[in-house]
Amino acid sequence: MNEYNYKRELTGISEDWHRIELSNDILSKTSQNLSDIRIYGITPSKDTIESPYLLKNSKDKFKNKNVEFKMLNVSHNENGYFFTFEIPTQESFNEIKLEFKQKNFDWNVKLEGSNSQNEWFTITEKYRILSIKNELTDFQFTNLTFPDSKYRYVRLFIDSKIKPELLSSSISQNQKTDGIFEKYEIKNIQHKELKKEKITQIELELFGENGISKIKFNVSNRFDYYRPLRIEYLSDSIQTEKGLKYVYKSLTAETLNSLDKNEFSFQSITTKRVRIFIENQNNQPLNIDSFEVSGYTYELVTRFTEKADYFLVYGNKKAFSPTYDIDRFVDKIPKELKTLTMGQEISIEGNSNKIKDPLFQNKAWLWAIIAVIILVLGGFTLKMMRNE
Repeated sequence: MNEYNYKRELTGISEDWHRIELSNDILSKTSQNLSDIRIYGITPSKDTIESPYLLKNSKDKFKNKNVEFKMLNVSHNENGYFFTFEIPTQESFNEIKLEFKQKNFDWNVKLEGSNSQNEWFTITEKYRILSIKNELTDFQFTNLTFPDSKYRYVRLFIDSKIKPELLSSSISQNQKTDGIFEKYEIKNIQHKELKKEKITQIELELFGENGISKIKFNVSNRFDYYRPLRIEYLSDSIQTEKGLKYVYKSLTAETLNSLDKNEFSFQSITTKRVRIFIENQNNQPLNIDSFEVSGYTYELVTRFTEKADYFLVYGNKKAFSPTYDIDRFVDKIPKELKTLTMGQEISIEGNSNKIKDPLFQNKAWLWAIIAVIILVLGGFTLKMMRNE
């Protein structure tokens, strides 16, 4: 355990299997991939044992099933083009993905369903699909999502004067299980317009370190827009003579647009600052009323096989993710598990993993080395003068 920075005693162990909830206070002191978490036990004979665990999070879960279909025909009239599909099975569906040869278009579509092709019922209408590709942008929004439907025939109408060249399509049934997210309060928002670069820069400061995995932009503008953006997170800070210098790393690149919810998910990271860059190009900056920052929760599912005093330990940047047998036998884990109680955080003394300050960060050492160099150079100079 002395290879780690912190430990917390685990109490209330009464079964073979238990769950442990990981707080933000714990996550803020682990590595970003949570590879430095261990559960160690000290047996009555003073042996150290390790308990295996599964790391779980509460993110959204998706289940996708493709639905069999075939294209029946393509037709058109003075209003636009029709694509008709037949679904021979009795499966329901709620998404259609489309890919077109055209790279730049802006079309409204209507989707209808029928069981006989004599009477058609509207599934969704005035649904906008869009594609923009140029030297600055490569953006597509061509997936249709709608409530669960079940029809033998599906007809897609595209309001276009030119023929849409459909390269591929797929029909599927998507099931989403909403995750459990914890919202984090924003302490401070700094907004800056970089007029020369035509970029809006926004910095969000949270109250302390938090594990974030989703940011939602609440844009008040009513006109259509699409703006490339990138999101960075504060990964480190360096103390310099001019003050604290922040080091940011890239988190994700997305497109802020008027067609979607502008809610962006990414791999969970622990940070207290987020920096956002919105590329306005030649457009006026957007009015963003507010942001919603949230993250899913983490827990450990662990097994105990021996009597011992157990501790959750964490904080070791050199540690690798562990590999346990229970990863292959998830179906054997009970569904209902009791949550263990954790004690107060204790710093582990004598930890060789603690980061030491660089030698030259200490100004006394630096001045001492400079003085030695001056003395050596002075000695050589005097010796040369005497020789002359």
